[in-house]
Amino acid sequence: MAQVPIPQAPPPQDFLPPSAVPRAAGADASRFFQRWIGADPQRAARLAAVSQLSLARLDLGAALEAEAATGSGGNSGGNPGGNRLPLVRAMRRLRNLLVCALIARDLDGRADLDEVVTAMSRFADFAVQTHLAELMRDMTAQHGTPVGDESGRPQQMMVLAMGKHGGCELNVSSDIDLIFVYPEDGDTRADAPGQRSLSNHEFFVRLGRKLIAALSEVTEDGFTFRVDMALRPNGKSGPLVASLGMVEDYLIVQGREWERYAWVKARAVTGDARDIAALDAIVRPFVYRRYLDFGVIDAIRTMHAQIRAEVNRQERLHPERSHNVKLGRGGIREIEFLAQVFQLIRGGRDPALRDRSTRRTLHLLAERDLLTPAVVQQLQEAYTFLRNLEHRLQYLEDAQTHTLPVSADDRDTVARMMGCTDQAALLARLDEWRGFVAAQFDAIFASKESTKAGDHQAEPVDPETIGTAGADPDQRDAIAERLAGLGFDQPVAAAERLVATWQAPRLQTLPEASRSRLAALVNAALPQIAAVVREAGVGSHAATLGRLLDFFEAIARRSAYLSLLTEYPHTMERVLRMINASGWAATFLTRHPILLDELLDDRGNAAEDLPALAAQLAGQLDEAEGDTERQLDILREALHAQQFRLLALDLAGELSVERLADHLSALADLIVAEVVKRAWRTIASRHRDVPRFAVIAYGKLGGKELGYVSDLDVIFLFDDDDQDAPANYAKLAQRFITWMTTHTSAGILFDIDTALRPDGASGMLVSSVGAFERYQQASAWTWEHQALTRARFCAGDAAIGARFEAIREQVLRRDRSDAAGADKLRADVTAMRRRMRDAHPSHGGRFDLKQDEGGMIDIEFINQYLVLRHAAAHPRLTANTGNIALLRLSAGLGLVDADLAEGAADAYRTMRRLQHQVRLQGQENARVDPGLVADHAAVVMRLWQACLGA
Repeated sequence: MAQVPIPQAPPPQDFLPPSAVPRAAGADASRFFQRWIGADPQRAARLAAVSQLSLARLDLGAALEAEAATGSGGNSGGNPGGNRLPLVRAMRRLRNLLVCALIARDLDGRADLDEVVTAMSRFADFAVQTHLAELMRDMTAQHGTPVGDESGRPQQMMVLAMGKHGGCELNVSSDIDLIFVYPEDGDTRADAPGQRSLSNHEFFVRLGRKLIAALSEVTEDGFTFRVDMALRPNGKSGPLVASLGMVEDYLIVQGREWERYAWVKARAVTGDARDIAALDAIVRPFVYRRYLDFGVIDAIRTMHAQIRAEVNRQERLHPERSHNVKLGRGGIREIEFLAQVFQLIRGGRDPALRDRSTRRTLHLLAERDLLTPAVVQQLQEAYTFLRNLEHRLQYLEDAQTHTLPVSADDRDTVARMMGCTDQAALLARLDEWRGFVAAQFDAIFASKESTKAGDHQAEPVDPETIGTAGADPDQRDAIAERLAGLGFDQPVAAAERLVATWQAPRLQTLPEASRSRLAALVNAALPQIAAVVREAGVGSHAATLGRLLDFFEAIARRSAYLSLLTEYPHTMERVLRMINASGWAATFLTRHPILLDELLDDRGNAAEDLPALAAQLAGQLDEAEGDTERQLDILREALHAQQFRLLALDLAGELSVERLADHLSALADLIVAEVVKRAWRTIASRHRDVPRFAVIAYGKLGGKELGYVSDLDVIFLFDDDDQDAPANYAKLAQRFITWMTTHTSAGILFDIDTALRPDGASGMLVSSVGAFERYQQASAWTWEHQALTRARFCAGDAAIGARFEAIREQVLRRDRSDAAGADKLRADVTAMRRRMRDAHPSHGGRFDLKQDEGGMIDIEFINQYLVLRHAAAHPRLTANTGNIALLRLSAGLGLVDADLAEGAADAYRTMRRLQHQVRLQGQENARVDPGLVADHAAVVMRLWQACLGA
């Protein structure tokens, strides 16, 4: 039977402080150690031999063989005649030897916590695998090989390690939590005469019972591990062994919230790799949600309260059992909960957080900025202290205990094991660590349901009159009066909107718990709206409330989002500030509520390291390799999260329009590059591993002036002589557009415009570099050369990008200095501008910042004309540096009047800022009061006249 390899010890972790390893007591402090070593004089030599080096890397197979071959005689029952010991006896003796060696190394200061828990976890894996292999041989000899009905393959039992065993953090005297799973139903197939066939279920039930007995029955040598099967589907009332199908049905239909917590640790110790992968595919979506699951906070809070209630009850009945270092206040379980709540919330989106080890998970929380490094370091030290104390409690008698002993002498002994002078000193250290852990636990898990609106609340607001009362139209006057008292500028309109929302069918049919939570959120938000509008000095109470209610309607059936806003009240204030400042931001958040997570704190930065972001995104896409739908969502979630972080900083005034455009353009480049790479892998007929294909950016992306909702103007080039190249690269271009524009539950990436390709909409979607060069040299229109001034290599094959840049330079630097060439260029540019203006006439007396005379397109055309007209003499003009820089460069070269150029640059900056503000308010067309830009437009028109005439 194939077996899962015994895990090797992880490399030393810097989060395990050496100072936590005590050195004040030796192994003689353990009565279990004294009895074991005193029962047989040969044991001291064997102990010395195995404890020379780290037990986390002990050769368990060789050690077991030694115990079987040289089992001691004398007081321990003997092994007369040198006969080999049976496996169950040899394994128990190895277990006792290993535990005593750990006691000796640990209490002598030669082992740290990592060595202790890793050695015990490896031994548990080894014991399960070794016993199961022997029992499987015996069972198949009697009944034949179990075979699956569907696959026809021989079946192997998967033994799942749960709890600390699953996390490779097992105690020295712990039981092991196991679950038994087999792949398929079927029957055993006879391999020899006389074998009696069994169903696969009965076969594996018998095998499981034999395995439990082999591990846990108490014999003259003790036991190997106590076995707990209570975590299996349906617990103790369920079958001992379940098929994959049974596990799937159970988790889908009956799986409870606390079982998600338990299954985080599940690790297959035995089984076929294909079957383990199939089980993982069943368990992963049950444990980890694709969205951020903040509802788990309340579920763990409830589970913790039940555990605490039982511990309190036991301590009332047995006061001598106080100070439970595992389940008590501030104990080990609270640290485990702290780590696992982040795993359950975020593990669906961040695979790295699915690690089964509490210690490594805590380490990741610091890396992900989910907890501060200082807090994580202290939690690591607290965990190390509590686990070391737990082990010393168990070292006394090799007993599965987690409470301080009743005897004062024993307490003093444990204190000395911990490096303390006496039990008083130990209790003081224990109280200090437990107090810290409890405070951190409360910071995450303390109920926020009763949190008030804070300093912004002018007066108590009764949820019954503002929240659920909104469902009663007869209450609108009372609600309006309350809103007026809060300072709302349009209380009647706001009350009407609130009533209309509560009467919407979507909210009327909500479960009562969700309605109550939503009512509490509305009640808390109302005074905050008044404060946010007052402090911002812009916005409308009614408009902000309307945007918030639109958002609430969108998330009303997503309890995870309601939980997030309830658990983190400060997030509500950030939501309100954002939607008050920007209607577009409100719409964006309503469409993508998963972005609420970005408002939890100030993690992330507008200037976030793009290489780091690229590496993280690539890792997530690699994890989802083969699942195109999931990859599409990963790309969208990553893009929207980064856009939202930029938006938050933008609205806070921390980004100029230029810096924002730079960041958005760089982000788009990153997304384009990943889509090219991933889409190519989905083309079955691809003729090479890496495509010789490039995406060329035009327009706003080409000029690095991208906005939040800009589409991408691109063309596709390839340079590949393979006969399959044209067809495959056409498929890649089509697939690229599909990946970019397909609407999924996470939205879209970008709209794509390919109209600037050679011959426009009638031309080929993809061009060879040679064909593109011939077209630009012989056939392209002047307006296409204008477009080249704002074009650049974006993503794909860098060599093609370099060739494109060379072609671009050659075309833009063509000599147009003779009279005929200059006149034709001027006529072509003005004619194209006239056609564009005719296609976008003015509306309603408002100034169109982009299209109207004196607007942004006039500035862009002036620059394009100057580049085409003078680049032959001044090659610096072809640099794609942006419109403001080009105006100043032209002035410096004496091509235009310096004052006019500076005025036009100021006009362009002002118009871009106004355009940005208008777009953030949700208006598609950037039109403003003409008086705001009249002087700027006049300067632009004078510059146009100077360069291009009337």
